[in-house]
Formats: sequence, C-alpha cells, structure tokens
Amino acid sequence: MKPGDPLYDSSEVRPILEAVADRMIPEDTWPSATNGGVLVYLERRAGEDAATWMDLIEPGLRALDAEAINLHRRPFSELLANEQDALLHDLERDHVRDWPVSPKRFFTTLLSLVIEGYYGSPESGGNREGKSWDMIGFRRGPVSEIHAPVPETDLSQRTFDQLRDQYDVIVVGSGAGGSVAAAVLAESGLRVLVVERGSSLQYSQIGSDHVRNHRFSKYGHNTGPGLEGNPRTILLANGDERITAPFEGDYHNNAMTLGGGTRVYGAQAWRFHPDDFRMATRYGIPDGSSLSDWPINYDELEPYYERAEWEVGVSGDGDAHPGRGRQRLPFPMPALPRTLEAERLARAAANLGWDAGPVPLLINSVERDGRPACGRCGQCVGFACPTNSKNGGHNTMLLRAIATGNCDLICDTTVERIDTEAGRHATGVHLVQTLAGSIQHRQVRAGHVVVAAGAIESARLLLNSANDAEPNGVGNRNGQVGRNLQGHVYAGAYALFDEPVQDGLGPGVSIATCRFAHGNGGGIVGGGMLANEFTRLPLLHWYRALAPDAARWGSAGKETMRESYLRTSHVQGPIQEIPTAEARVRLSPTVKDRFGMPVAQLSGSVHPESLRAAAMLAEQAETWLWAAGARRVWRTRPGGGLSAGQHQAGTLRMGDDPLTSVTDPSGRVHGYDNLWVSDGSVHVTNGGVNPVLTILALAFRTAENLVKQT
Repeated sequence: MKPGDPLYDSSEVRPILEAVADRMIPEDTWPSATNGGVLVYLERRAGEDAATWMDLIEPGLRALDAEAINLHRRPFSELLANEQDALLHDLERDHVRDWPVSPKRFFTTLLSLVIEGYYGSPESGGNREGKSWDMIGFRRGPVSEIHAPVPETDLSQRTFDQLRDQYDVIVVGSGAGGSVAAAVLAESGLRVLVVERGSSLQYSQIGSDHVRNHRFSKYGHNTGPGLEGNPRTILLANGDERITAPFEGDYHNNAMTLGGGTRVYGAQAWRFHPDDFRMATRYGIPDGSSLSDWPINYDELEPYYERAEWEVGVSGDGDAHPGRGRQRLPFPMPALPRTLEAERLARAAANLGWDAGPVPLLINSVERDGRPACGRCGQCVGFACPTNSKNGGHNTMLLRAIATGNCDLICDTTVERIDTEAGRHATGVHLVQTLAGSIQHRQVRAGHVVVAAGAIESARLLLNSANDAEPNGVGNRNGQVGRNLQGHVYAGAYALFDEPVQDGLGPGVSIATCRFAHGNGGGIVGGGMLANEFTRLPLLHWYRALAPDAARWGSAGKETMRESYLRTSHVQGPIQEIPTAEARVRLSPTVKDRFGMPVAQLSGSVHPESLRAAAMLAEQAETWLWAAGARRVWRTRPGGGLSAGQHQAGTLRMGDDPLTSVTDPSGRVHGYDNLWVSDGSVHVTNGGVNPVLTILALAFRTAENLVKQT
C-alpha cells in the first residue's frame, strides 16, 4: 500500500471502518467523523504506514464484525448505536478474547487516528473546512489584519566551490549562540563562515501539520533533521543500545534549520536568577549529583543580558518580577496584552499575595526593525511565525552578520570533525554534504573555531574529532566532554473552569510567577518558574489536557472537547534541574549516520532532588488554579528519564578547573588558544527558567572575548 491507494477496496471492510469512526465521533449539530473528512486522513495514514493498517487495523475490523455477528447476528455496521458502543467499550477494556490482534491496541490505535483526522490540520486530509476547530473554538490564523505571511529575507548562501580556503572564524551552527557570535565577529571585521547542518527554510516551507511539528511530533517535525539517516541511540541499563528516531521524545531533538531552535521556539526570554549561578554554595552538593557553581556571577553577565534584550529584541515589563537581579534598562518593547486566562490568574495571584507579571518574550509587541507586532495566532511554539514577529537567529543577528559583507553562510552541510594541532590549536574543519545524491567533502582552515551546535551535537562533534594528542576527543583529556547533560523537568497542573478562560489569543503564555525559584524550604534544592501555557492545539488538548476520567470518544467524548477546550487552563514551569555526571553524550560504538559518522549515544536519568522540586512546583500550580476559581484541578508529574529536550545544556560546562569542566570562564576549551563554545553546552546549571536569553548573553560575551584575542 502506498500514498494515493484506496484505503480499502474490500466491500466488507470499508463499511465497518465508517461505522466505527462514526461511533467514535458521532453526528450531532456538528459533522461526524466521516462527514468531517476523517476517511481521507486515514487513507493518507494507511499509505504512510501500511504495516499498521494491514497487520492491525484491517484484522481488527474483520474481527469486530465477526464479534458483532456472533453476538447479534448482524454485521457491526447494521447494529443499533448502543450495541455498537457496547462492543467498542469491550474492546477499550480488553474484554474480548480469541482475537487475531490485541483488541485494546486495535481500539486505541484506531481511535487516535480518527481523532487526528477530525481535530488535526485540514491540509492533512481530515477536518473538512476546519469544522471541528469551529466547534471547539480554536483559531489558527493571526488575529491582526495581516492574512498573508510577511515576507522574509532570503539570506545568500555559498556552495562548496564558493567557500574560501581559510576564514578568520568558522561558526558551527546558526541558532541562538551561533547567530550572535557570527554577528559580533563579522561586525568586528573578521571573515566568518557559518556552517548550518539544516536547511534554510522560508515560512511556506515549514509545515503547519499538527502532528508533525516541534510541539507535537508524532510522525515527524517541520524542520530538520531528516527522519532517515540521522538516528541517535539510548544506552539501556543492561548495556544494550536502542535506536531512536528524530521525532521520538527520547531523541531530544532541537530544530535543525537556519536559526536553529529559534526558528520555531516559544521565545520566553528570562534572565537566570543570581542564585542560579551559585547553586552549590547555597544548597550544598546533593549525593549523586555534579552540582557546581558557575565560574562567573550574575553581575558579570548582566551587561550581556542587556545587549541580548535590546539587540535581539525582548518585550516585557522589567519591574514585573522583583528579586531576579539588577536590570538597569527597561525592555525595548512593552509586554504583550494579557490574555483572558492571564487576567484571571493575575487576580488569583494578588489574592494569594504572590508577585506575578508578564512573561518576557523575544517577540515583537510593536513594530520593530521593519517587522510587525505579533499577530496573536493560535499556534506559536513549534511553528514558524506567520507575521515574522518572533526574533530568532535567522531574522536578527544573521541578517546583521551577512549585511557586513564579512560573513559567508552554507547550509545543508555538516561539520564532521575539527582539525587540531598537538591538542592545543584548532586549524579548521572538515565539511560534508550530499550534492545530487553524492557525498562531497571539503576542508576549510580557520584562525578560530566556534562550536554552537547545541549541547548534544556540540559534544558529539568534539568527541568525533579525536586525534593522536587527544584519542578520546577534543577537550576530553579529563573525560568531561558530554557529561552533565541536562534540560528541564517540567511540572504543573491543569484546571477545568465553569466558564471560558481561553480567548484563543497567542502566544498564550502571558503571566508568570517566580516566587518559587529559590527559598522554598523543606530541603528543596532550587525551584522554578510557573506560567500559563502556550495556546494548545486541539490535538494536544485531546492527548494531554483532558481530565484523567474524561470521556474521550463517542457523543460524550465529543461533548468533552466542545465543553473543555476553552474552559481548561494549564499552569506549569521548568525547575532548576540538578545535574549528574552520568547524564551524558557518548559516541555510539555501533550506529552511524548517513555520512558514516558515529551518532550520539544518550544515557542518564533525572536526579531525585529534581523530582522533589517538580512535585513542589506542581503543588503550587494547583494552589494558583484553585485560587483562580477552578472547579477541578489535576497535577502533572514528570518521568525519571533524561530530560535534555529543547533546553539541552551542560555537556561542555565552563569552569576554572580543567579536571571538572571543558571550557574556561571565557567560553574557550581548556588548553586551546582558539577553540570556543557558544551554546547551552557551557551552562553549569540551567536555571529554573527557559535558557535562551542566557545562551544569547553568553554568546555576546564569548564573541567579545574572541575578538580581544585577535
């Protein structure tokens, strides 16, 4: 079976499928599953995953029909609605026997597909005319008068043949850290080459499929890496490796495209708390952890936070969250207006005596640099911005870098290794790309190399650059490269209200409290931030935001979606994760990528103290939601697995001692005079907030340090 083939040409099976789908989502004043276009979606899925359809769905449909005939002497499609529902309930509860497939697995798989076809993207074949979105109140497009995507600058790129033989600096990666480094270095007069593994994608090329994006990647995502030829592995407790694909959660994928994660991020722009830089001093070192102080403090980074806020562009209220360190200047743009949900949460916070205020965002709240204010669309994080109002590497700092005439850019190109001399000096890089189906290689020399590929890929690159002087990897004489991998454990709560609390206005995240960042008592190490969440996709609502005992299908399930979508609030936040040396990146000894390079092997788990802090934060989220007038609240709890995610950090941590760190306080790899790191890899701890502003600030500082060396 392939895309475009009929779903089933069997006259026996198709009526069963239609009948089942229409009991999972029945007709009422809104369309049923089949009238809503679900079968078109199912046909496309069958073409993409023929094995599931042939080995599970079709045998299950036939078995269900046989069950109906056995019990009622009529096929399933001819049963009364209550008889059909009773049979489906039996499948859901696994109450039938002697089936050729698992009844429960058949039911849950088919239900998920029907739900995806009904509440997902019309472009995927289902959700005809977006009727289900109208039914529940989801609004995808910009609220402003801007209906067509705003034009984006197409940055000029180089081919292998157009590259110079030598540059003053080669920057590996074009995300938050790489884009800032490129701009600062090029503006200082240095000749810079930026190498990006992903493609340069315009808005129209970044998909808006609700099951293929960086918020919900069930079948893939909307940037890179490609699903084929780019695996990672997970090291299991028994020493075996398990391969994981880019769209799977344990891959810990960050967007690989021009601009990196900033192309599709949520853009929360928090400064770290002053105590985030001195966690070991304040709390001691928990058993089994590698908790340590940074070699720099908040005051040293504050001028660079300011540069990031003003040069990249942050909207917010600098007085909203007192106690988070000195901030000399206000933000360059005012905060976005509060949402309906934020207004309710603000009143609740005031009643509780909590400080709460706007979330700082790298999003235009007013026109800036020729790009408009946020259009308040309903699908922000995980997708490209339709109004080009998010401030990322692709539309701010890289524009500046290219405008100097000193910066070349090459995309769809991987750095396979860094060339070094005697373990003390980087001389350049080896590049590899696929051109017309053929793998091409190119060596380019450099006066300095800046690694900014994200914590997982940056560590992988240094490990893969082993040489005679450093047989275990560049900068890895003391076995520290790849250790202390961390991200953020998230915890919070959902709440159901009697009246609508969502107005559909993006980005959704609008109000936060930082009162639980530190000083929580009870032996809690650190803490975190709580905020209302980004606008929820309808499918995310069904998969993650329904009450634990809510009806999920049938007439009751349809009513649940209709009644709960605009009445559900979600408050959550990241906690200050406690790092461990055994959460790490290694090179897989067995699995290679499409270029023959060993892939990243990931291992480790969350420290118990992180889970304790997460439980505390979830309890406080619940308190906030009850105070806001919720009629029902339920908490979320993190798992204990590795939590690097899109906030990955720590694998090349900075420090004064080469025995326990990889880079020095300036961002340079210990023992090297010209090899630098400019991404979250250098974070000693990752703060109790989103880390991108700290990545940007450190990138300004590291690039400035590099310029001083030239």
